[in-house]
Amino acid sequence: MFFSLTLGLLGGLGLFLYGMKQMSSGMQKAAGEKLHRILEILTSNPYMATLTGIIVTVLVQSSSTTNVMAIGFASAGLMNLSQTVGTMLGANIGTTVTAQIISFDISVIIYPAVAIGAYMNLFTNKRIHKALGQTILGFGLLFLGLNTMSDAMNPLRDYTPFVQLLATFGQTPLLGIIAGALFTALIQSSSATAGVVIALTFQGIIDTPSSIAIVLGANIGTSITAALASIGTNLTARRSVLAIVTVKVTGVMLALIFFQPFLSLIMLTGSSVTRQVANAHTIFNVLNVLLFFPFLTPFLNLILRLIPGEEPVVETGTKYINARVQKTTSIAIGAARQELLRMAAIAKGMLQDSLHLFIHDDRSMIGATRQKEELIDSLERDITIFLTEVSQSSLSQSQSKTVTSLMHFSSDLERIGDHAHNIIHLAELKMEEGLVFSSEAVTELEQMHELVDQMISGAMEAFEKEDTSLAREVIAKDHDVDSMERSLRKGHIERLNQKVCIPQSGVIFLDIISNLERVADHATNLAEVVTGDF
Repeated sequence: MFFSLTLGLLGGLGLFLYGMKQMSSGMQKAAGEKLHRILEILTSNPYMATLTGIIVTVLVQSSSTTNVMAIGFASAGLMNLSQTVGTMLGANIGTTVTAQIISFDISVIIYPAVAIGAYMNLFTNKRIHKALGQTILGFGLLFLGLNTMSDAMNPLRDYTPFVQLLATFGQTPLLGIIAGALFTALIQSSSATAGVVIALTFQGIIDTPSSIAIVLGANIGTSITAALASIGTNLTARRSVLAIVTVKVTGVMLALIFFQPFLSLIMLTGSSVTRQVANAHTIFNVLNVLLFFPFLTPFLNLILRLIPGEEPVVETGTKYINARVQKTTSIAIGAARQELLRMAAIAKGMLQDSLHLFIHDDRSMIGATRQKEELIDSLERDITIFLTEVSQSSLSQSQSKTVTSLMHFSSDLERIGDHAHNIIHLAELKMEEGLVFSSEAVTELEQMHELVDQMISGAMEAFEKEDTSLAREVIAKDHDVDSMERSLRKGHIERLNQKVCIPQSGVIFLDIISNLERVADHATNLAEVVTGDF
């Protein structure tokens, strides 16, 4: 019995987790870039951030996804502490929707959902239809897993030791909380823990007090994902994780102290244990957020004192261009130039970070550097739209040429960000394969990057000062980079022939110098905007 029960439980849990992942992935694909844009735009204050966290988590059905996204923004300096904490608090509420859904017995739609979802995902061509099919398929698999777990655990109703263990959780809630926290930390999903508990309630194996104790523990265990995502990140990300863990642990401790009143409240919300479990999960997180909001400012100040230090916050979206400055052409062009210089500084920093990441195997920088690329892409879109709207007004021939040149400048900066992102991908391959590079190869990469970095800096200065002589100096350096790229390529091939480097490392080295050479080409294009030769 034990063997078949274990296989059924693990198989059902696997289906549940896989279904939830597929549903989450499908919703994210259907939403496209909107999820990141929602987080980026609608987190102006902790209250809006909390609402945004709820909405995004309901859409993706995963608080872990929302938390990791928020930590990524914080790590990139795109969100401050109050915004990040607010978003994560909202995610705690949004994730309880899964428990609410699975607490209803809708097993009759499981197989139709699997059939429809699979058909849409496999046999339709439109991206949105495939994403919706994946979502529906995940929904069906989630409930199939829940049913499988429920059926597998049916024999436990008559297994006295297990029933007595669950009864102990009700009599000693602390034990249930510890069990829920450990189980959730293991499977990294509070929704899955709630699913297992609900599967037990379907069989009448577990009562309300024991269920609530385990669900309370799940709220602590799920914070492990956020903690893991914050390893090696910046101050804001680490502070955010400390804050959210503190909120959850404090909330669970208070619920433990007032367990009987909380239990009485929950039992009023539904006639079945299944509904009470789902309601407990939701009510706990809502009350927890409401409890902390009045004390949010002093609480965040406490977090700042516990993890001291200062870190700059990168402003999201555009800083200098808006509808107001667009009304006057000369002012609009000046504002666009300032925005482009800001964008150039971010692209230059991203390239520096990507090479540092590659040389030092610094995984902690991956999330932050990728968020910078998203910011660069966002700025390129916004600047292009702004300049396109400016071009619709009555412009002189000189102004029209300037607007066109600024569009080219923006496009080249975005391409620099793309090449930096390519280097990040190569760094990940290097770390995954455990590849080693010789000190000579590392020195050559640093030398080439230094020359390319000088070109970007020179192009930025020439653009800012409208210095055509400096711009021509930058253009002249492109030949030096081309020559260096050919020399490094030849030297590295010789090292490969001499078996100083392994072939896998050689391919990555050649890809990096190729990307750096392309960055130099784009830096040349930036300088040609100044000389008027674009």
